[in-house]
Amino acid sequence: MPSAFVALQYLYPKQLITELAGRFASAKLGGLTSSAITWFAGRYGVNMAEAANPDLTSYSSFNEFFTRSLKDGARPLAEADLICPVDGAISVVGALVGAVAGASGGARAGDRLVQAKGHSYTTTALVGGDAEMAKRFAGGSFATIYLSPRDYHRIHMPCAGRLVRMIHVPGDLFSVNPATVAGVPGLFARNERVVCLFEGERGPFVMVLVGATIVGSMATVWHGVVNPPRPGVVRHWDYPQDGAAAVYLAKGAEMGRFLLGSTVVMLFPAPGVAFERDWAPARPVRMGEAMGSR
Repeated sequence: MPSAFVALQYLYPKQLITELAGRFASAKLGGLTSSAITWFAGRYGVNMAEAANPDLTSYSSFNEFFTRSLKDGARPLAEADLICPVDGAISVVGALVGAVAGASGGARAGDRLVQAKGHSYTTTALVGGDAEMAKRFAGGSFATIYLSPRDYHRIHMPCAGRLVRMIHVPGDLFSVNPATVAGVPGLFARNERVVCLFEGERGPFVMVLVGATIVGSMATVWHGVVNPPRPGVVRHWDYPQDGAAAVYLAKGAEMGRFLLGSTVVMLFPAPGVAFERDWAPARPVRMGEAMGSR
């Protein structure tokens, strides 16, 4: 039985609330903007000492504050195959689960991601219905990291990669806090999201930026703001794999950002990832720390 908080989310106008919040966050309202930023930083305990610009009153819009950069050296990169791409807290990490009957009647490797409280969803659903893309990750691993309001909200590369495809998937805008994740089945495959497929030295990997209530938009460094617009249909972009137009990002390089925060889900192919031993649910993580090896 879902909690009252979760049940209420099925009823209130999440899209309208998010659009209004997005307009406010991008507006330059002088003293009102400064007051909102100061209140927010105090309410959530935002650490401005590590920001490149620690002066709360100098940000002209809430989005400018929310996507603030950090001081040089604030997030050193670990010597590891895979590094954590964001500041946040671990939701779930591990192997894709479940044996799924194949077309020939046999069984293929698991293709389900565990969410919470027994909920799970498929890789195909997560990437917006692209079964061929999802098939590349059968039997692999995944990691889900939640970004709270107080966190640094730029997203970086866990390893070097060349961009292959980006997909904007329309969907719901449920909150992604732990209570809602536990109460809404398949939440990360239901919410609006931006799916980014990369090709790395050791094979493909996917980074999914999941939207949520109040998340006005998501942006990538190669495209800019992806949403809005929200046309209500799946949109995709394919990218050249060589030449000057190819998009190649080094390990630790910024790849995107949330305009108000949410969740990042990553997929890696078989034989999967050996995650760091202390990577467990609810553990706080910081961008640049070791995540695991492939």
